This record gives sequence, structure tokens and C-alpha cells, in this order.
Amino acid sequence: MNSPSRYPRTVVVLHWISALLIIALLVTGWYMVGIPTNTPQRGFFFNLHKSLGVVTAIFIVALIVWRVRNEAPPLPSTMPDWEKAAAVLNHRLFYVFMLVVTLSGYLTSSFSRFGPKVFGIPLPHWGWEDAVVRGNIAAVHRVTALAFAALIAIHIAAALKHLIVDKDAVFQRMLFK
Repeated sequence: MNSPSRYPRTVVVLHWISALLIIALLVTGWYMVGIPTNTPQRGFFFNLHKSLGVVTAIFIVALIVWRVRNEAPPLPSTMPDWEKAAAVLNHRLFYVFMLVVTLSGYLTSSFSRFGPKVFGIPLPHWGWEDAVVRGNIAAVHRVTALAFAALIAIHIAAALKHLIVDKDAVFQRMLFK
């Protein structure tokens, strides 16, 4: 049973699966760009990154659907207003970044001769082979992914602050009971 001060178990599962997938995407994205071009290893990691991105998009959509239909559990009344405002802003930015990074990644692939794929299965193209357009969209993908990584670091630091310093049960809202 979920209490009103905790997220439902389904949302906790979606959160942690999404978090792990997003971290895997950041790690593979960071790693793959340093691999020499036209090598099997680079192709493997680019395809893995694309596949994980599409799978992650499914979980992101599920989280967004839940969030649009439900309110988050209330934050403790002992939290300062500025922290509550920061938490709301952080979560809203999370959704924006998740959407922008995902769509820009998909579009980057769509303007490539390789196209978007999920574990080797081709997906619909929304574009055509165009290095300039692909480069511009890839730049958006990189910049928003880096900004998202910074936001994730802030999110983790805030969660640890609530767990270790404040001991106010905010962190436990997203744990399995």
C-alpha cells in the first residue's frame, strides 16, 4: 500500500529504471564519441545508445503520463519554501530535458544514412541524409544532455542532503517500501 507521502510503487519502479537507463545513456554517449570513426566498436556503441534511447523513451512517456494524471506526494511542511520551489523547478526541467534530449537524439539519427534503430530493427525516419541538419540537431542533443547531466548531479546531491543532513523522509518517497 502506498501512503500519500510516498510515490506509488509503479512510479518508483519507473523512476529507478529510467534513472539507470539515463545514466547508461550518458555513459555510452560520453564513451562512444571518443571511439575512432568507421570501426565496429563505434558502430556497436552508437547502435546500443540509440536502442537504449528508444527504450528509455517508453519509460519517460509512462512517467509523463502518470505525472500529468496525478499530483506528486506533498513535500514536508518543514521544508523551506525555496527548497520546495527548487524541487518543483528541478522536476519540470527534468521532463523538458528528457523530451528534448530524446527527440533530438531521434532526429539526429533520422538525418543520418544509418537511421534510428532499436537493437537492429529500423524505425521510421523523420528526415533524410543531411550532414548540416544532423550536425545542428546533434549539437542540441549534446548540449542538452550535458545540461541534463548537471541537473541530475544537483538532483542526486539534493536527495542525499535530505537523506543524510535533513533526515526528513523526502529521499524515502522514492524508495521501495
